[in-house]
Amino acid sequence: MSMRTLPLVFINLGGEMLYILDQRLRAHNTSEDHSDKGLWSENDRKRVMNDIVGTMFSKAFMDELLKPQQLYSHRTMKTVLTRLAHASIMRLNPASMDRLYELMVMAFKYQVFLCPRPKDLLLISYNHMDAIREFVKDTPVVVNQVDETHRKIIEAYSSLSEGQFQLLRQTLLIFFQDMHVRVSLFLKNQIQNPNGRFALTTSGPVPQGTDVPGLIRIFDCHGREVRRREFPSGGSYTSAIREGSFELRGNRVIRLGMNMYTVDHPEETHTSRASSVKTDDTPNPLAKEELNLLARLMGSMKAENKPRGESGFRINLFTTDEEEEEAGASGGAEESLYGVINIQAMQDEQAALELARIAGQFAEQEEKPEKLSGDKGEELLAMMDDL
Repeated sequence: MSMRTLPLVFINLGGEMLYILDQRLRAHNTSEDHSDKGLWSENDRKRVMNDIVGTMFSKAFMDELLKPQQLYSHRTMKTVLTRLAHASIMRLNPASMDRLYELMVMAFKYQVFLCPRPKDLLLISYNHMDAIREFVKDTPVVVNQVDETHRKIIEAYSSLSEGQFQLLRQTLLIFFQDMHVRVSLFLKNQIQNPNGRFALTTSGPVPQGTDVPGLIRIFDCHGREVRRREFPSGGSYTSAIREGSFELRGNRVIRLGMNMYTVDHPEETHTSRASSVKTDDTPNPLAKEELNLLARLMGSMKAENKPRGESGFRINLFTTDEEEEEAGASGGAEESLYGVINIQAMQDEQAALELARIAGQFAEQEEKPEKLSGDKGEELLAMMDDL
């Protein structure tokens, strides 16, 4: 397995986590429900993003991450990302983090599947980094941290051969192979089957450096073309689009890795069925449905372990019974067959307050990372504690 896969996994999963958190925080800030007004503000949202990105791209942490090493297990990776999410005043309970991690992994897995060629994994990563840079554009110190990490990624990966990039992709596919979580956003767009596996397209532009399939050319011993023969390709392919920029800033061309929870960058839904291809820029309400349970779980816990006198915040969105039922009904009658995860979100405010009070009594225990197998990941976790 490739020893250079870990930084790409961390940056892309971290980017997907920031997309989800930013979407929740922005939506909450414009919500018409003011029952919990005053618990947090737009400044809190910016602080959360700055704290998480600042920790994620700190020099000591990224230097350790960029050292050649084996890819972590899902358990270790989730522990590291949990620490990252808790680098701010926000706190997630274990159920919220589990669901958040599943959404992150399935989104990145889909992007790796659709990656036109192995080298384009860098463009997916750069799309994530470009979006992260935009999140913290008002904080020059943090922007410089992102830029410095981006330069290190360019330096570390730009010289790799096509074979090494293929090994990176194979390692990622091995990492994802046992993850088949059903996501309603993907199911309803018909890019995921009821068993959790993706339905990949047999149409669209071919990768850079390749020809549209359907033609066989036969050459003689002198290298001269002597005959051509066509065959049905089984899909509707077009010529490759122009190559994206691999520099610090530029047009990446491909949309994989962009924020699928915003109006400007809707989710890529190219499938073999024409009816499921997105052609407009209208907001996708299915993204809200998928994040509904996550938002409500996050809203049932107040921020703990914050300095005295500092107000935390909670996220409490889309709390109607109709949306809850719609979000949970993505699989229909097949849920029992494929084991869709159903999460019981807390609705009662008094019960939520009591739950937060009880959780506060165990705050110190929750802050301790679970025991990892061997020493893998412990140095990174220790670094995050010191940041």
